[in-house]
Amino acid sequence: MSPTMILTPPRRAFEITIAPDLVQVPQARNAAFAIMQLWDMDQSLADDMRLVVSELVSNAIEHGLGWVGLRITERADEVRIEVSDFNPAPARVSCAQEEDLRGRGLMIVASLADSWGVSEDGYRTWAAFLTGKR
Repeated sequence: MSPTMILTPPRRAFEITIAPDLVQVPQARNAAFAIMQLWDMDQSLADDMRLVVSELVSNAIEHGLGWVGLRITERADEVRIEVSDFNPAPARVSCAQEEDLRGRGLMIVASLADSWGVSEDGYRTWAAFLTGKR
């Protein structure tokens, strides 16, 4: 018998669909920040999550296909941000050079989130923040 993972349902969740246009990034970022405030998140944590939303949504719009989904869930001591698109190619950290103007988004995500990754099917990139330690 294989082990079974028991997932607890989120305490709270927020989800929106975003048109694949970079002008939508500030609205997604601001909506996520409003949710963080509504959920009474620590200001520093909310600022980090807002930046991660911006990076993940921008990445999905630039490199993904079609509409972009943003889902934020809160469980006991974790907030998880998931961004999805219709491109099965998984997001990858790039090695930006010092003079490059772009290519640091996932490095920023990795430095701010407690963990991050890409779903097995490649359609979803996520970042998790532990709320109990901040």
